[in-house]
Parts: sequence; structure tokens; C-alpha cells
Amino acid sequence: MSSPEQTYAAAGVSLATADAIVDRLRSAVASTATPAVVGAFGAFAGLFAIDDRRLLAASTDSVGSKLVLGRRGSRLRWCGEDLAAHCINDVLTTGAEPLFFLDYVAANRIDIEQVAELIDGAAAVCRAAGCAILGGETAELPGIYREDEIDFCGTAVGVVDRDRVVDGSRIAAGDVVIGFASAGIHANGFSLVRRIVGDEPFDADLLLPPTRLYLDEVRALSARADVRGLAHVTGGGIAGNLARVLPTGLGAVVDASSWERPEVFGWLAANGVAEAELRRVFNIGIGFCAVIPAADVTSGDLVIGRIEAGSEGVGWAA
Repeated sequence: MSSPEQTYAAAGVSLATADAIVDRLRSAVASTATPAVVGAFGAFAGLFAIDDRRLLAASTDSVGSKLVLGRRGSRLRWCGEDLAAHCINDVLTTGAEPLFFLDYVAANRIDIEQVAELIDGAAAVCRAAGCAILGGETAELPGIYREDEIDFCGTAVGVVDRDRVVDGSRIAAGDVVIGFASAGIHANGFSLVRRIVGDEPFDADLLLPPTRLYLDEVRALSARADVRGLAHVTGGGIAGNLARVLPTGLGAVVDASSWERPEVFGWLAANGVAEAELRRVFNIGIGFCAVIPAADVTSGDLVIGRIEAGSEGVGWAA
């Protein structure tokens, strides 16, 4: 199952291409903007004014190729949890409270039991978040999807008052980065994971734990601290996602030794994924970040980094 070196690019996925797509589509998306659109394209969730006081926050995503292993490992319910938690976590980055969720299931041939497992998983997360599932769509698309495989996508919508929006604009030098632990790989990087696994048996409990929902942690932190930035750590890792909320002229330095990683990241390293690639592709144990003033830190907070002036992006402490 191992090989000398394993990379996302070798598994057929280019993070650079993903970034280029966003840049390529920016002008077309911008051309559709109405006066109700708030903020720039490319954030974790889009914002849309519904009146003078409130904004809707919306995000769409999919489980991706984790579904292949989820089906093989009899963990499709976990994949359903992944989808709802992932979309709701994106909405949380704006400071919004989740309102409702919509899903889309597609396959070569619909297996009712598989769809039920996915929806049961998503519903469990939505119940925990107080987020209603309003409906969705199911499609059989032979000729597009491979036999036996399934796709699961969703959209979450939340609401936030204008004066409570979290957008990173108030982040300042001297602030600190708080990390919230992940359950493991969550739902990103699975093209590389599947390349390592191949057709061999695998440990589903090690590889497939679902994305954690960070609603309770964000609520608790917001109740006692000045939350200035929130980042959901998905594809692109900590550096790629934390950088999305930093204002121009500010950078972050993250200390990767400040937390313990789940066992699965040791498994990835043992199977040929270099440390630089682990950091670039995976969450390496931190699934969500918050930026708060240093004065607001309490003993229970996991401080993983600091904000510095004079640089941009995210670097790693020596």
C-alpha cells in the first residue's frame, strides 16, 4: 500500500487549478452582483442582504471522492454528516447562525438504501445545529457517473446581523489564532488517500470519521471573546484557508507543534506523504480557526499561531 512519495498532484488533483478557476470565474460572477450582495467573491460563504439589518450567508459543497471509500467501508452515513457539517461550518465563518439546508444526490443508478444513509447522516448534523432540511433533488444519470458510485452535494443558508458579521477586516497585529481539533481527515484530500489505499482493505474507523460541526465552539467563543476572523480548514490546509480571512498587510505564523495530530496523519506520513504535502493538502489536526485579541485568550484555548504585520499569507514557526 505504500510508495516512496505520494502527492495530491500525482493523484490527479491540482490545488493551483482550483485557485485558477476561482480567478477565471471572478468577472462573470461579479457581473451578476446586485445591490444586495455584500462582500467579495471567494469567501467561505456569500452574503446577501434581506433587509437593512440582516444578511443571509450561503455556501455550497460536496463530499467529493470520500464517497468512494465511504461506500466501500459501509460509512455512507458518516459521509452524510460530512456534507452538512462542511456546509454549515462554511456559513459559520461569517458569524451567521444556520437556518436551512438543501441536498442533491446523483448516481448512475439510485440505490434507495444508500441515499437513506446519506440523508440520515446529514439530518443528524442538521438536528444538532437547529438547521432545517427544506428539500433537495435526486437524479439518475447513467453515462455520467460510474456504475455503483454516488455523488452528494448540498447548500447551507444562515443569517447574521450586519453589525455581527465576521469578515477578518478587524484582525490586527498581535492577535492570536485559536485552533479547534479535527476528527481526522474530514472530507478533503481523498483522491490522494484513495491512491494510497488502492484496491486493498482499509481501516474505515481510521480514515473516514466525519467532519466535526464547530457550531457550539464558535458560539461559546463568540460569547466571551472579540472574534475577528473565522476559517474552516478544508482543501488547502491551515495555511491556504487561514490566509483567506487575513487583511492586506497582515500575515500569520502557525506553530505546528502546538497540538497533537490524530493518528491518521501518521498513517499518511508512513505511506509516503511528505510533511510539506500534509500541510498543503490536509488539516493535520485543526479543522477550524478563530482569530481573537491576545487579551481574550483563556486557559482552555488552544493557541496555534499569531498575527504579524509586514507580511502576508501564513507561514510556519521554525
